[in-house]
Amino acid sequence: MRVRQKVLVFAALLVLSVIAFAALFPQIIATHDPLQTDVRAALQAPSADHLFGTDQSGRDVFSRVVYGAGRSVGIGLLATGLALIVGLLLGSLSGIAPKIVDATAMRLTDILLAFPEFLIALIVVAVLGPGPQNVAIAVTLAAVPVYVRLARVQTRTLVLAEHVEAARILGVAPLQAFVRHVLPGVLGSLSVLATIGIGSSILAAAGLSFLGLGPAEPDPEWGLMLAGGRNVLAQAWWISVFPGAAITLTVVSATVLGRIARARAEGRTA
Repeated sequence: MRVRQKVLVFAALLVLSVIAFAALFPQIIATHDPLQTDVRAALQAPSADHLFGTDQSGRDVFSRVVYGAGRSVGIGLLATGLALIVGLLLGSLSGIAPKIVDATAMRLTDILLAFPEFLIALIVVAVLGPGPQNVAIAVTLAAVPVYVRLARVQTRTLVLAEHVEAARILGVAPLQAFVRHVLPGVLGSLSVLATIGIGSSILAAAGLSFLGLGPAEPDPEWGLMLAGGRNVLAQAWWISVFPGAAITLTVVSATVLGRIARARAEGRTA
């Protein structure tokens, strides 16, 4: 690994470690109650008492960003994990299914892949209704087609691999050979893709929250906070800038690690 890549990996891991710590232990980092209002302290600029300033209700923006890490990152991780599991099952089964079933599943997948993920998530939330749970479901369904396609390709490759053929010759049952020798390889490929997908899922969830389709006030969530400060951006830029910076740093860090991991898995330089 080159020096530049090592620096990028270190920086990305550092950022994600801080975000993960904030998500798991927000009470240790936060300086105020994220829901405590104080109209006398409304729209205060960043200072020693309020590191990221205060919002229209006098709530501490720094504490809300810290507590928002658990909600925003949690939705992204949940959606990515569910998409990986669903994509693994559907894609793997499609790879060993009869030709007509496989062809039908892939045509449906191609149709979904023709649309941007955020648009699919937006349609799903419009049908299910707003809320953090529905946002997680929407982001999951939007991401599934990519995992299905990759799982199907990897399955069809691995079922013809020499070690799988050798297992069959030695008398291993087809289902046992599939579970023991094919699925782990498919899961490994999907896991690399998921490291990139986490950033996309967090961004999609924040985008839906920005549109008012995710968590509702007064919950501290990055996308919701970003939307809350857009009307006073010229007067109090810090309300939107800091949660926006948190989203950007998290997504960029996850994407950097994902791209480097994928490059190494493919045996090339990122």
